[in-house]
Amino acid sequence: MIVGVGIDVAGIDRFAEALERTPGLADRLFVERELWLPSGERRGMASLAARFAAKEALAKSLGAPGGLRWTDAEILTEPSGRPRLSVRGTVAVCAERLGVRGLHVSLSHDAGVASAVVIAEG
Repeated sequence: MIVGVGIDVAGIDRFAEALERTPGLADRLFVERELWLPSGERRGMASLAARFAAKEALAKSLGAPGGLRWTDAEILTEPSGRPRLSVRGTVAVCAERLGVRGLHVSLSHDAGVASAVVIAEG
């Protein structure tokens, strides 16, 4: 049973400008593993914008309640390249309250826009 569906888009240039304009914003939005590639290089802006869109889509799939912490949701990348959501804290509590047993995420970016879809499954 589908509990909720969320979709979000983020302009990559606009997102980059927000990160430049607001010191510390990246640290409030992402955990370390989201910011850095295993090679030690900083993740590209399109990838970060897609991850931000995924967090927005996740919140929407849960009914957009207040009080969710951005860093309580993490977008991981499986060895195959497939994205996966890991939740804890405020996001896990909200998902549990709604009966969510699984989360599915898809990310994309093209033509200056990053997008994400999240399905919360009960």
